[in-house]
This record gives sequence, structure tokens and C-alpha cells, in this order.
Amino acid sequence: MASRPAPAPGLPAGQAPAGGLTPPASARPGEPPSVHHALLCVALPALAVSPDHGQLTGHGLEGVYASGRRLLARSVLRVAGREPLALQGRQASADRAVFLSAVRTAGDIGPDPGLSVERSRDADGTERITLRSSVGRPLRLPVEIALGTDLADLGAVAAGRAGPEIAASVHGTGMRWTAGDGRYSAVSADPPPTDALAAAGLLRWEFELAPGASRTIELRVRGDRTPRTSAAVGPGTGAGTARPGGAVFAEARAEGDDPRIGELLRVAVDDLRALLQRDPEHPADVHLAGGVPWRCGPAGAEALWAARMALPLGTRLAVTTLRALARTQLDGPGPASGRIPGPLRDAGPFLPPRCTGIEATLAFPTVLAEARRWGLPEQDLAELLPTAERCLQWLRVASDPQGFVPDPGPAGPWRAETQAHAHRAALLGADLLDGCGRPGGEEWRDWARALRERFGAVFWLDDRSGGRPAAALAPGGRPWTQLGGWAAHLLDTGLLGGGRYAPGLLDKASTEQLARLLGTPALDSGWGLRSLGAKEPGHNPFGHRAGAVRVHETAVAVAGLAAAGYEKEAGSLLKGTVDAAEAFSYRLPEMYGGGLRTAGAIPVPHPTACRPAAVAAAGAVHLVTALVGIRPDAPGGTVALQPVRSAPLGAVRLSGARVAGEAFAARVSRLGLGMVEEAAAGLQLGV
Repeated sequence: MASRPAPAPGLPAGQAPAGGLTPPASARPGEPPSVHHALLCVALPALAVSPDHGQLTGHGLEGVYASGRRLLARSVLRVAGREPLALQGRQASADRAVFLSAVRTAGDIGPDPGLSVERSRDADGTERITLRSSVGRPLRLPVEIALGTDLADLGAVAAGRAGPEIAASVHGTGMRWTAGDGRYSAVSADPPPTDALAAAGLLRWEFELAPGASRTIELRVRGDRTPRTSAAVGPGTGAGTARPGGAVFAEARAEGDDPRIGELLRVAVDDLRALLQRDPEHPADVHLAGGVPWRCGPAGAEALWAARMALPLGTRLAVTTLRALARTQLDGPGPASGRIPGPLRDAGPFLPPRCTGIEATLAFPTVLAEARRWGLPEQDLAELLPTAERCLQWLRVASDPQGFVPDPGPAGPWRAETQAHAHRAALLGADLLDGCGRPGGEEWRDWARALRERFGAVFWLDDRSGGRPAAALAPGGRPWTQLGGWAAHLLDTGLLGGGRYAPGLLDKASTEQLARLLGTPALDSGWGLRSLGAKEPGHNPFGHRAGAVRVHETAVAVAGLAAAGYEKEAGSLLKGTVDAAEAFSYRLPEMYGGGLRTAGAIPVPHPTACRPAAVAAAGAVHLVTALVGIRPDAPGGTVALQPVRSAPLGAVRLSGARVAGEAFAARVSRLGLGMVEEAAAGLQLGV
């Protein structure tokens, strides 16, 4: 176990941070520290990680980051010689947190403190510290803030290799730190401090507060990588933080008998805005980071699935994500031509890693086809169609003589989830080709039909309880029989024209059996869908592919079950996820513990889950869309409503969505009857 760092200036030895809370011991080197209890302010590439008491002590991941570098690790406030008593820390928005504390002054009578302190911290490190006096006499208050940083990369901080603090120098109205390679960060203060001590990184003020008066200190953090403020700033943006989200996402709102649905969607959209990243070589294009704090890399399969689930908020994110992936598509001769590259991803305790590049390649035609149904502009469709055609060409070459797609390589294994992605790509690709006047649509429908027949014969395992799908086939045909959340993808068939869903890999009887299995306590934890059933060998409630609840898979299951008519199972998973969201203050993590729900319990966080996470936030949008049952067909000039008839959350109204490029609103009654309230001119209500 790594030893605890020596106390930093401003935090004397033996003294706990504000509120009497002792920070957790550092993680072992190479082991990411838990951030579940931290407040994460996100407006990528800016990130601020704060404990709930608000004091940045430099422990763990605490600090202000820009483009993955820690610009500020320590910011410890003392008023009248003591740290304020922490009372509350809360997330005000995706990019801002607020911390409330109190200070007892020497003349306070009784237990009531006379001085309150509010700290508001933005993702870019801008902080406003306001002291308010309720004392009936003038106060003379010495205030000091101890600052420090190591300018370490996030990866080094997470691995416990941040290194020592860098010596500070007085700079302007604050402090500056410069690394040996010339990189720097600086903090400026307004009003300027009355004194600054570089050796301790200390800024000092002397304030006089009249009864009922307040004083505010504003700190601003800047480094050599700090992005410039953009004109495309979204709602809720902190000062100086570049946010493209306002131009990407519609201002969708939900309301209903259960007010939680509104909070779930509000926080989800806010988090999606916060996770947007610009392509540095193509700054007009944005994509979603996988999640904070661990996955902020280039666009991949996860970003594409999130863009798909966020289509009700507009098609621009889908366009720019598809464009980013199109630029990486492999060309030239050989079997890899047309594939989108991507890293391997852990697939759980039984299967070897899977290829996210294969997943992205199969998702590309699906997302493009569905974006067209939601109202993708023709010029964007024309630009991206050739890439989708090359993805389909790769699929034809990559499939084996039986028509199955091996993953990650020709030697297998052959995963059921990958076959579902391939089947969906073929059918929606055929729809795309037909709609764009391109040849080959009927051939792809024939290919998908043959895959359905072979899948039913090879992957479906009959038994006395009704059977189950195999998770995968090993070389030689041996099945992996473990059932988990992956099976939800077998119900995700894809949207066609006229509000119809494409046929799935499973026949009606197998679909009914799978729906029954997904609704059993072995898979439905009461908080969502387990990634591996509780009765399966190797089950681990914290295993991300071995038993934890993954929000993305749960959302896919809810939508697929509802579309297939299995509303009881869909409603149970939906309500469990909304209950979990409430426990997480509506900022759903990518996954959480898959233990069985019991009376009075709350969901258990996963120690290293990203929160916010793109697929979790987009999954919340997907849940609301499935509940209302929006099935658009912009090219056909129609939109259908097929809501969940059982109305598991009572009446609900969704407004501010986008269909055919215009605002869309719909209402579902307590009886499960849907009604369109606002739509683009000329858009007809389908069946």
C-alpha cells in the first residue's frame, strides 16, 4: 500500500479536511482511485474533481484539469485561522458544483454560527468564494487560500505517480507554476490579495464585513493548454468554458405523474453536453467522450451507440461522430478493407476480448439509416453513404461460410451479440440503399434472412425450461451458455420506414422465452439488468461483464421488450432504472452493483465506473423515447407513436425533441394513449 502523502501547506499535520472527513488512503500504484463520492464538474476538455466538502487537498484525483493535465491540485480555504465546517456539497449542473459551509466567530453566542461560506466551482476551475455575515456587529476576517499543483497527467495521477508539487512563484494577482518542460498553470484572484507567499503557495486577504454584508473572492485557473472560450456555448456553462452542446442538442424536456422522469432527462442532456469533445484536427466536428474521468479518447463504438440513442435530440451528433469514424475507415486491398479500426475490449470472465472496431463497423450503417429516419439532412447522408457501403462490403467479406461474423478475428469466437449487430446492419443497410437509390438492398435482405435461419438452428439451445440463446460459439462449435445483459441486443432490431421495426434474429417463440428470462430475478436485479445472471458461474455483482448493471444494456432491453410487446418485463426494468437514477441524483454511472434489491436498500456504486458516462446519459434519453414510443420516418413524412400501453410511470409528456429537423412534442396518458402535440409542418401521424 502506498504511503499517504505528506500534508501540503495549508493543511497542518494531523488535521482532517473540512467537516472532519478524512480523505481515503491513496490507491495502490496502478489502481484507479474511486471517484464515486466526488463531485465531477465536466465541460470537456475541462474537468474539476472535488470532494463533497469542497477543499482540494491533492488527494487522489482531486483537482482542476485541462486536456488531461492537473492545473490545480490544492485549494484549501481558511477563514479566521480555521477551515470552515462543511455542511453540504451538491452538483448544481454538469459543469458546476456548490459547497456550503459555516464558520463560528469568536463572538458567536450559543451553537449558531454567524458566518456562512459558499464556494461555486466550475469545470474550468473558476471559483467564487462568498462570505456572508449574519453577525450583529462588524467583523474583521483574515482569509487565506493555500494553492498548489504538480502539473501531472491524469493517467499518472490515477496510477499514483503524480510526483511532488512544483514550486510556486507570485504572478500578477495570484500564483504560477512552471514545469521543467515549460508547461505552466496560473491562478489569478479578484480582488487582488493583500499578501502572497510563494514558498507556501498562499494568498491572503483582510476583509471587514458589516452586519448582513458579504464579500466574494473569484479565482481563475489557466494553463498553457486552456481552451479559448467558444461562441457555441451551451446552457449552464461556467465562465470561460467552451461548450459546443447548445448547438448540438435540442432542449428536450419531460414531465409527468412521476416527476423523476423530468429530472432524469434534464440531467442526462446536461451530461451529454458536458461530455462533448471537439476533433482537434476538425474542430467543427464533435463526439462524445466515453466517460469521465477514465475514457476521454477518440470516437469509437461507444460514442456511436450513444449518438444513436441521442437521435431524439437532433441528428448533428450522429453526423459528426459518423464523420469522425469515417475518416479512420481502412481502405485498399485485403480483408480488412472497409473496417473501422478499434481496440479490444474485455468481454467478461469466459470470453476473450472483443473488437470494438468490428462493433463500430457494424453500427455505422445502422446509425446512418436511423438518423435518416429522424431527419438527417440530404447533404450529410450523401457524404456518409459511401462509408456505410464500404462497411457492408467488409461485412460480406468478413462473414464465414455459414454467414456468421467472427469476433475478434477469423479464428473466432462467434458471439451472439455480434451476429445481432450484423443482422441489424444488413437490414437497415438494405433500407438505406433502397432509400438512396443504390443497388443491393434485396441481396442484403436475403443475407439477413439466411442468417436468421442459421442463428436459430445453431445458437438457440433447447432445454426443458424453454431454451436460451448461446452467448457465443467456440471453434469447433462448443457453446458458451452464460446468459446475461448481452442478450438484450437480440431484441434491438432497428427502425425501418413507416414506424416499423426490422425483424429480429429470434422467432416469436424464442423472443417470448428470452423476454421471460430477462424478467426473472436472476437477470432483473430490481435496479436494472445484470450483465451476467446471478445463477451463472463466475457471477460477480461488480463485474462489468460479469454481473454489474450496465445502463446501456438495460435501456436497450427496455426498448426491445416494449417494441416486442413484453411490457411487464420492460416496465420492471424501466422502474428499477429510474429508482436507481434517483439514488445517484439522476447522474447515472455507466454501471453499478448488480446485487439483488432488498427493502430499504439503495444501489451500490461501482468503484471505478465513469460518472457521467455517454452511454448511460444517452441510455436515459433512450428510456424516455421508448416510454413515449416515438417512431419517426422523416423521408416518408410520418411519425408514429407506440407508447408503453401499461404506462408504468403514469402520464408523461415529452417536448423539445427533434423530428425532421423541427420541434416535436407528444403526450402519453395514464391509459397509455399517445397524442402528438407538436410536429414539423406536413408530418403525418402514422399507425
